Amino acid sequence: MTLDTHQYGPWAIVTGASSGIGLEFAKQLAANGIHLVLVARREQLLRGISRDLSARWGIETRVVPLDLTQPDMLKVLGEAVADLDIGLVVSNAGGGGPREFLEESLESLRRVVELNAVAPLQLARYFGERLVARGRGGLVFVSAMGAQVGLPFMANESGTKAYNSSLGKALNWEFRGKGVHVTVLEPGPTQTPIVEEFGFTAENLPMKPMAVEACVAEALTALKNNKPSILSGRINRAFNRLLPQGLLRRINAGMLGSAARIRAGRVADTGSVSG
Repeated sequence: MTLDTHQYGPWAIVTGASSGIGLEFAKQLAANGIHLVLVARREQLLRGISRDLSARWGIETRVVPLDLTQPDMLKVLGEAVADLDIGLVVSNAGGGGPREFLEESLESLRRVVELNAVAPLQLARYFGERLVARGRGGLVFVSAMGAQVGLPFMANESGTKAYNSSLGKALNWEFRGKGVHVTVLEPGPTQTPIVEEFGFTAENLPMKPMAVEACVAEALTALKNNKPSILSGRINRAFNRLLPQGLLRRINAGMLGSAARIRAGRVADTGSVSG
């Protein structure tokens, strides 16, 4: 996947860059010669990734350890990149996990909304204005396949992802003619650490998880073509197109209900869920 560095460079911000889809975005952008601002909470992990990407691709990197739910998030991030020409923002950071809705505290539910929906909104408003002013650039929102149907046992999470999908698709229209591309990535099951954390395996998923490399490559191709959204994977697209939404919810309820029970067992055994 070859990207136009004039359109999307010289610098890109990737949130949630320490693992999974965010890390893969960082790798593929680095391979295109785009300098990176890596944002996540785990500073030491980010610094290791920063060194690896710089050594392999000869790019510059900047590490910004940051909790995107903190009240001064935009101020901290804005100051950290004030001297950089940002051409692309990948809003990938997210949180949550399978659990019965009524077992979650209101505080926990609100925190997921802040991370999954409010933070992407803030990033889009702050950097969208700057990208439009420069007349080129891109925004990527990482949503989820389940945003289209609603996910039992991840009701709040899928609700926030639906917000991201709607916001990104609308901004794709608004920013047309202003030089800024906007794409929403709606990934299905993907080979990332969080899939294992949820207790999913090849045996209990209705389809083989998609390679994260292919998932991100599809997203960057969609961005290059300024597509409003991309549901990653041909099999995922076929499932989504052919199966009624009620059946998709039933399938997901079975998977996520099982994952919720596994997660609840971990909490009972350890008092917390690793993440």
